[in-house]
Amino acid sequence: MYFEHAAGMPIIDYHNHLSPQMIAANQPFEGINQIWLDGDHYKWRAMRSIGVPEKFITGKATNKEKFDQWAYTVPFAVGNPLFHWTHLELDRYFGIKTLLQPSTSTSIFEETNRQLSNITPNTLLKKMKVEMLCTTDDPIDDLSSHQKIASSDSHLTEVLPGFRPDNIFGINGEQYLDYIKTLANAAQEEIQDLDSLLSVLKSRVDYFHQKGCRISDHGLEFTYASDFTHAEANAILKKRISGILPSLDEVSLFNSCILYELFVMYHDFNWTQQLHLGALRGNNQKLKTQLGADVGCDSIGDFAQAKNLSRLLGRLNDNDKLTNTILYNLNPAMNEVFATMPGNFNNDKVEVQWGTAWWFMDQKEGMESQMKTLSNMGLLSKFIGMLTDSRSFLSFPRHEYFRRLLCNMIGNDIKKGLLPNEISFFGEMVENICYHNLKKFIKYKNQW
Repeated sequence: MYFEHAAGMPIIDYHNHLSPQMIAANQPFEGINQIWLDGDHYKWRAMRSIGVPEKFITGKATNKEKFDQWAYTVPFAVGNPLFHWTHLELDRYFGIKTLLQPSTSTSIFEETNRQLSNITPNTLLKKMKVEMLCTTDDPIDDLSSHQKIASSDSHLTEVLPGFRPDNIFGINGEQYLDYIKTLANAAQEEIQDLDSLLSVLKSRVDYFHQKGCRISDHGLEFTYASDFTHAEANAILKKRISGILPSLDEVSLFNSCILYELFVMYHDFNWTQQLHLGALRGNNQKLKTQLGADVGCDSIGDFAQAKNLSRLLGRLNDNDKLTNTILYNLNPAMNEVFATMPGNFNNDKVEVQWGTAWWFMDQKEGMESQMKTLSNMGLLSKFIGMLTDSRSFLSFPRHEYFRRLLCNMIGNDIKKGLLPNEISFFGEMVENICYHNLKKFIKYKNQW
């Protein structure tokens, strides 16, 4: 089933953290470290777990020294998806079938660097049959790289921006006033109160829309859904602009207002919206201070999710402002919560999806559990499938990883007599999950 119905399907990677600047430049990679180790906090976390000194992870050690330390780490990762991904990527991109370990580190380092000297981002995207990908972009971004990609005849993969306004929810942060000033400059407006802030945000949504964006994303601990009035939210913002930090209740009220208004904008522009919920970020404050965010010190949070998520989606639905939505949970204890939430709001005009297993759940058992729960409580046949959520150009074999698990799950149920032995029927279902469902779900400017 996998080889006949899944292996050859194109890839639509609708959420990742690839660099549009690198795609636009389309230059050969500097080496295996740049494309495989730099910025990969999954690998950094594993290396720290076995006591690799930080200088070999994010420090000033040489590329060869860092690669050797990763080769030292890989044998310890048996059972972790990093072990699978590492060897899938070496095989699929470089034809290397040798296990990465200290004794093979030098030969693999040299061979991958030799091949990469003539490989560009476009080459890798074409090799993996990536038809379209969406990057993750702050509203302040001018999207010049996306424009360069769109105007180039050499780029076969459609590269579209994704609107990620997480910074607008940091009203109690020290850098907030600097951020909204930069945001205002991007829109060539001023932010003095709530109305002007919402005007600037709408201007940026419109700008992104003109550049091909049709999807937004929010990475939050939990959904903001406090009761609010515009007058209350305006007073909180004006107080913050004056230099006074808001209370926790005021932060919740203000962010609830902004999130709701953004979701209304997404509806009006006919976008798809995403909510990634449940990460407890920046736990290691020392490391965060030294290196910044997204460096491997995040974990699963135990936040309550159901009530606030229901309130937000309900408000939007009551006002006919709910657009297509994808929900992701990080805590597997919430699987049944997220599997049953979409059915409350689906109708003939709006589709709410429970998205694929995310981050720490992006592994064999996590994916299987997500799909089995969806099958039990929703409609697996309507599932929109996999995404990489990755910063690495070598991450696309994760789609193969997912597709094999999907086919194995269905195939095993057929073998056990739980499903009829109708391969063509289930093959079509697999093709839909891998590709066609998503193509119908997200409405793009240049619909294929």
